[in-house]
Amino acid sequence: MNELLLEIIKAHGGLDRWRCLSRLEATTVTDSALRGIKGLAQDEHPRQVTVWLHEERVRLKPFGDPDWQCDFSPDRVTISAGDDTVVDDRHNPRAIFVRHNGVLPWDPLDLGYFEGYALWTCLNVPFVLTMPDVDVWEIDPWNESGEIWRVLRARFPDSITTFRAEQDFFFGEDLLLRRHDYHLDIATGFDAVHLMFDYVQADGINFPTCRRIYGRGPDRRPLTPLMVSIDVSNVRFS
Repeated sequence: MNELLLEIIKAHGGLDRWRCLSRLEATTVTDSALRGIKGLAQDEHPRQVTVWLHEERVRLKPFGDPDWQCDFSPDRVTISAGDDTVVDDRHNPRAIFVRHNGVLPWDPLDLGYFEGYALWTCLNVPFVLTMPDVDVWEIDPWNESGEIWRVLRARFPDSITTFRAEQDFFFGEDLLLRRHDYHLDIATGFDAVHLMFDYVQADGINFPTCRRIYGRGPDRRPLTPLMVSIDVSNVRFS
């Protein structure tokens, strides 16, 4: 394992601890300008998110109707009612985005697919960087208002559904994750800056509870307006 990544993993709780855990559950409140861009209504109500840590699987509840939930996996997205009746589902959901190239409005299954893989990736960092066939190397450091952040670049394999293959991860002087840069190729095709604050310790894992996502300018600085805010509470691992 990359030596810097090993120290980063220790700062976030350690790989042994992570391997003992199977799921993350939390309450999220999201405000998203991206929803408006994609023709979807805003939903600022609290939502329960369950993330399986060692397989790509996410559950979002409620989703649309107060009694509905959305289950994501890379090859299928399903919206179901409280009695387990399937409301709608889609196999091979990535193919839809390939066809409309991220330009057309989204339907709820598009949203479930995007939010599923985005949350799985972002809530699993930095531990996801230790998964098989993820290549990681250090690039030039970043100066953030006089503080030097070390930066890891990762290239994800096709076996992991995520943003574009190459993504950058910025770590503060305490080696906690501060920023995550990626390209939203299935959304509106923009480069994103995902900033993280307000760490808590949950079941031995250090976890950021405040997330703000902006477009990224040519100087790699965040652009206004704010695209997405995610506030996380009641974080627990099992």
